Amino acid sequence: MPGRLYIVATPIGNLEDISARALRILKEVNLVLTEDTRVTRKLLVAYGIQTTVESYHQHSSDSKKSEILRYLLEGKDIALVTDAGTPGISDPGNELVDFILRTNRDIKVIPIPGSSSLTAALSVCGFNVSNFVFIGFWPKKKAGKLLRYLVTSKMPVVFFESPYRIVKTVDLLISQLGENKQIFVGQELTKLHERTLRGGLGEVKEMLETEQKEAGRVRGEIVCVLDFTSH
Repeated sequence: MPGRLYIVATPIGNLEDISARALRILKEVNLVLTEDTRVTRKLLVAYGIQTTVESYHQHSSDSKKSEILRYLLEGKDIALVTDAGTPGISDPGNELVDFILRTNRDIKVIPIPGSSSLTAALSVCGFNVSNFVFIGFWPKKKAGKLLRYLVTSKMPVVFFESPYRIVKTVDLLISQLGENKQIFVGQELTKLHERTLRGGLGEVKEMLETEQKEAGRVRGEIVCVLDFTSH
């Protein structure tokens, strides 16, 4: 009987934001796969978990995927985690899941849900998010066509952005949508320097630029919700 592949959500900052089920799975599996073994070992050490950890990331080869498949076929259970949040969401974990399911449908892939900056931002932005569009990281090029689609969708749009690019992206949005279009920006959610901003694009840009001047940089990780439900 093949092993099981668990997709395990881990905290996006605060180590207390992990479920009892996730901790149990991380203890019981034969192997934990992760983007950065140093980050995951800190979590495991904090909870006294001694499971073997190996790396799996966007640059992992096809031979690595085949090695993981063989491990599962030997009956070993594996947990896949990311550095923070839920694997497979703007994350190479989806490529591994696709490979496993296309190769052998008998292997069970089991979600262990938990922390996600996506749902964390949606829960506190205050916009009507009964429906929303998630686009992953804001595109570095050719955003005009995407913006035209988003305007017609009339739904809030959730996206990730680098702290080094966020001011430039807000500038682009102002040029296309005006300074009063409402946006929510979540920085370092659940972490020591957590900050949430909400207001018109122009107002939020000023707050980000003030932080940039005072702290020398804009802090990240950053998740944004842009409101297209109101005019």
